[in-house]
Amino acid sequence: MSLLRNITSGLRSLLRKEQVDRELDEELRAYEEMAAEEKMKQGMNPNAALRAVRLERGSVEITKEIVRSAGWESLVETCWQDLRFAARMLRKNPGFTAVAVLTLALGIGANTAIFSLMNAVLLRSLPVQNPSQLVLFGAGKWGGIMDEVPSRAWQLFSYPFYRQVQQDGRVFSGVTAVSSMPNGVHGTIGEASEAEAIDARLVSGTYFATLGVNPVLGRAFSEDDDRIPGGSPIAVASYSWWKRRFGGDPSIIGKKMSIGATVYTIIGVAPEKFFGTTVGESPDVWIPLSMEEQLPPGWKGLHDKLFQSLYIIARCKPGVRAEQAQANVNLLFKQAVRELVGSQPTNKQLDNIQHASIELTSAAAGISQLRAQFSKPLRILMAAVGLVLLIACTNIANLLLARATNRQREIAVRMSIGAGRSRVIRQLLTESFLLAISGAILGIALATWTIKLLVLMVSAGPQAPPIDIAPDTHVLLFTLLLSLATPLLFGIAPAWRATRVELNSSLKQGRTTAAVHTPLAKALVVSQVALCLVLLIGAGLFLRTLVNLSRVDTGFNKNNVLLFGVEPASVGYKEDARLTRLYEQIEERVSAVPGVTAASFSMFTFNQGSWSEDAWSREESPEAKRNREILYNKVGSRFFSTMGLQLVAGRTFNSQDTENSPKVALINETMARRFFPNESPLGRTFRFGGPDAKPKNDRTVIGVVKDARYMALKERAWPAAYLPYSQDAGYLWDFEVRFSGDAGSTVAAVRQAIREIDPRLPVSSVGTLAGQVDHSVVDQRLTAQLSGFFSLVAVFLACIGIYGLMSYDVLHRTNEIGIRVALGARQSQVLTLILRQGLVLAIAGVAIGTALALGLTRFLSSQLFGVQPFDPATFVSVAVLLLLIALAACYVPAHRATRVDPMVALRYE
Repeated sequence: MSLLRNITSGLRSLLRKEQVDRELDEELRAYEEMAAEEKMKQGMNPNAALRAVRLERGSVEITKEIVRSAGWESLVETCWQDLRFAARMLRKNPGFTAVAVLTLALGIGANTAIFSLMNAVLLRSLPVQNPSQLVLFGAGKWGGIMDEVPSRAWQLFSYPFYRQVQQDGRVFSGVTAVSSMPNGVHGTIGEASEAEAIDARLVSGTYFATLGVNPVLGRAFSEDDDRIPGGSPIAVASYSWWKRRFGGDPSIIGKKMSIGATVYTIIGVAPEKFFGTTVGESPDVWIPLSMEEQLPPGWKGLHDKLFQSLYIIARCKPGVRAEQAQANVNLLFKQAVRELVGSQPTNKQLDNIQHASIELTSAAAGISQLRAQFSKPLRILMAAVGLVLLIACTNIANLLLARATNRQREIAVRMSIGAGRSRVIRQLLTESFLLAISGAILGIALATWTIKLLVLMVSAGPQAPPIDIAPDTHVLLFTLLLSLATPLLFGIAPAWRATRVELNSSLKQGRTTAAVHTPLAKALVVSQVALCLVLLIGAGLFLRTLVNLSRVDTGFNKNNVLLFGVEPASVGYKEDARLTRLYEQIEERVSAVPGVTAASFSMFTFNQGSWSEDAWSREESPEAKRNREILYNKVGSRFFSTMGLQLVAGRTFNSQDTENSPKVALINETMARRFFPNESPLGRTFRFGGPDAKPKNDRTVIGVVKDARYMALKERAWPAAYLPYSQDAGYLWDFEVRFSGDAGSTVAAVRQAIREIDPRLPVSSVGTLAGQVDHSVVDQRLTAQLSGFFSLVAVFLACIGIYGLMSYDVLHRTNEIGIRVALGARQSQVLTLILRQGLVLAIAGVAIGTALALGLTRFLSSQLFGVQPFDPATFVSVAVLLLLIALAACYVPAHRATRVDPMVALRYE
């Protein structure tokens, strides 16, 4: 109750100040009168008694202050007074206030924007029940299908292994499996006749129950929905798709959706914020894994222990330690691997079993390929914007130091009439906090716009990926801490320096000593230059990396090639001769379109992943024996002319390479060197699957093509083989068209040509090969562009700092300069005097910055290409550039100093 009375009394003192003051006056008067009556009883007259009481008790006003200061409301009132005074002082100097607030807005806004993106990609928890209890089997960096016996830390798993873990039940209360391959299919909704794109994701029946996600409409999957292969044609719609496609119509439950030859029934709608378990992806529907074979492209992996394509997520039971869960999972995994190799494993297989393992990682933040791609770039950029904020703080600290020098007389007066040093420091810090808060508000507004641009910069196309960038607790707490920390960074040192005054001299002197001569001011300028140099060197290394990547010889001609996605599986085509004939008809028809020079289907083009397999040849080199893995691609006969891949020897595929003719292949130069050293590979054979595979897997080499980049511009030279799809029917993912002329009209003509062959065929994903190559370096481009921008901001702030300090120095040395000129100093000598002072600080900053950069750039080596972290050319050019910029910043005030009139300067105060 005493605490409540204290709070109530304090609020009353703040809100009814005049009434409380009147009551305090009445109380003190009554006390004086009572004390005077006691004196009068002792024989004193009324006036003498009242005078004696006042002498004993002291000043009434001092007593009032003592009473007021006893409550917590006194501190609030003092802070309010400080805020009002700080606001008045900042309003009196609008130029200084504007510069400081804008500088802080840049620093805080940049930090908030980068942290918001970092939070969305790396830190934000899944919108599920108790996400901290979820674990992921492996790191979640792989995707696709692994069909080999595990021999290292594994990340993709088979459906039978998922069932084995689920049935064990010793350490997990729930286990679910998610396909690592999104199914971008086409289907019809309800009675509609035209197919539309549907992004489907295969998940196990325990998916929603394990995650603790309850639908807002209908029901979710159950384990019974995932027991019988092909027996559960049902789907759960995402909230965003329900709103976008159906306008939030509650009658969506029971709607029919036809994909391929299967009709699915929508049974539920997921919650609004639930996007799945993969950050950066938002499926339209979730479909049970039991429907894997029915959903295009129709994988057949439910019973295949080597068809490893699933992520496994589990929820730990309460009280289960991480070590216990890890040991249990690895015991099950080694048992599963041992079953794969049979009862009589070879020594190599025993070694594989020994090294096969699963590392459990936290699944609280979900699975994300974006995380793997942008984790390091975002951390680097976070460090860069942190340096920008430090430079901004040092800049403002210098401005505050110069401002405090002008206020020395004011501060001396305040301290001489009783203000303590701590009280003055608190007042000066209040001004700093007010600047920081204003900068933070403007910075948040700037970050809100900037974050949308950043999301587009990390996207694969014009549409931003579905990343939740709304501020959450992490972002708000980060911004709050930043707003509280920045005024301490730039405010404490100037405030401490400002209160170290000699009262007598400060009250008597006419003009104070220039701030530029203090060690603190010099240290701040040197720090700015040093941090700026570190940023510039980092940006220079990243820009050189981007330039080097743009000059990489891809082995193919990326210009004037359109990429289409054609999806025969969604309209009923099977992997047979009819599908092969369809592909050949489309290639022939499109190649005849005016402006089209070549067209071909293929499994992959560039940066889309790849299929790999072991290969063997009798002539193979020792290098090939150590590593027999090769990449392979199924392509059409016009693929090489379409992609601009140069034929080095032999021939390409033609109409004679059919299903019934001898199996042939083209190989690249690296494969020719490794598998057929010191001889021509033409007419030679190699075997898919390694030396233990069957002879039916033999392929005869009919040609050699130039090496190319397949998955990334940074990749090493891979041995690769190209196989004609005409000899092995199967779904192909890409259709490439080389054209000349207008891209827009060519796209329309290609669509029309395909529609003439089969009007039901969905055609989507129109892009360009050049765009695909450019997007492969989106992380390097993001790092280079933003680090370059932030370094320019840092240079701008450093220039302002140097210019402002030197201008202030010239202003305060007007008398000295006038005397020098009067005594015969030439303009060049005055110019040299000021320039030398600024350049000494800049050179010191460059020296310290170079040492810092040498220590920090070694952490950037994994992000660089074609340039070393300690590249001398970058270090020297950046240092020279920064010195020239510093010289330019010093020149303007130095030139102004040369124009000082001695007569005016000698009278200047």
